[in-house]
Amino acid sequence: MTTKALVLGAGGRIARWAVGMLGQEDVELTLLARERARLSDVPPGARVILGDVLDAELLGSAVRGQDTVYANLAGDLDEQARRIVEAMNAADVRRLVFVTALGIYDEIPGAFGRWNAQAIGTPTLDTYRAAAETITASGLDYTLLRPAWLSDQDEIDYEVTQRGEPFRGTTVSRKSVAALAVEIIKDPTRWARSDLGVSKPGTEGDRPVFD
Repeated sequence: MTTKALVLGAGGRIARWAVGMLGQEDVELTLLARERARLSDVPPGARVILGDVLDAELLGSAVRGQDTVYANLAGDLDEQARRIVEAMNAADVRRLVFVTALGIYDEIPGAFGRWNAQAIGTPTLDTYRAAAETITASGLDYTLLRPAWLSDQDEIDYEVTQRGEPFRGTTVSRKSVAALAVEIIKDPTRWARSDLGVSKPGTEGDRPVFD
């Protein structure tokens, strides 16, 4: 049976990888982005909606009838998370894949954890953690993804850690994060009610290790 998936922030650099992969699957795609120019290689048959996630009417219309919502956003993520949860509950759509950031739980050990907190900054980490808390308290079937520092390597190579475990690695490719999101969209039971750190094996260090 065809899966219906809504991609929020579809023009983002991770999401574009995911959209390309989903275009090869039996998935009916709806893509929401602020600017049409950022949507490259839109798969045939995909529905495109231009606008802002904070537009409640637009978001509610986009969410209705979907099987899965995949959100890959930035900025005021706490408010965006609240709006998404409200729209999904109103439309009785249960499955959410939501990308946040590493370090929101102070889960990164050692020198890299200290460097990451300084590089991202407490205000941003607090905002992203608030978004995660909104989602975990929502009652939705969510998967939160906390990717390491991102590279543009054309590779799929990742490992995951659960919330409560020390984060491993320092970097991961955007393509890898997209592949994990696509895996979940294709199999909604995969990693349901999970909060995952995502990194490339063998990239441990005091700073991001890019190959």
